[in-house]
Amino acid sequence: MLERMNATLQCSLLDLTAEPGLGPLGNEVERVELTQGAWVDFRPGWLGGADELFDRLQQIVPWRAERRTMYDRVVDVPRLLCFYGEDEPLPDPVLTEARDALDAHYATELGETFVTAGLCLYRDGRDSVAFHGDTIGRGSTQDTMVAILSLGTPRALMLRPVGGGSDTLRYDVGHGDLLVMGGSCQRTWQHGIPKTARPTGPRISVQFRPRGVR
Repeated sequence: MLERMNATLQCSLLDLTAEPGLGPLGNEVERVELTQGAWVDFRPGWLGGADELFDRLQQIVPWRAERRTMYDRVVDVPRLLCFYGEDEPLPDPVLTEARDALDAHYATELGETFVTAGLCLYRDGRDSVAFHGDTIGRGSTQDTMVAILSLGTPRALMLRPVGGGSDTLRYDVGHGDLLVMGGSCQRTWQHGIPKTARPTGPRISVQFRPRGVR
């Protein structure tokens, strides 16, 4: 519910930049090749001053709660959401700069630009997202990319092959980390943010996607 929105962010002692600013990509990005043509790029601390951007987005984004039908009943979605479609201005110029930088870095490999941004606010450890792939649209049949910029308290982002198995990967993402899932990742692997019983602060996930991928 909305009353949990004002959870306290524990700022990173390593992120001392007052104003948000992007670092380089290039050789700073580490790629891990997965199975079946899937891969993950990770660039820790891409955005300096990320906690300042977190505070701004938490206040200005029109977060909304959603309810969905699951197993014949309607349940609360355990996180707050906001989606910015094509040609909609993003809520902060830093996000526009981030999207432009991702376009410049991945243009040749992706063959198109990132055009939408989905934002999720995980208020505390009770908020989560189940294992899934972004397979609404072209991601179900075509290779694509989803770039995730994480702000706030790090949370475990887990990846596993479709069907399960012992190859589960874990990335603790927050405080300006960038994680990009590419190749066949959306249809051959799943990703999720599990609930945690540990006391944990809030996190905002910004997911940049190409046209027709959700």
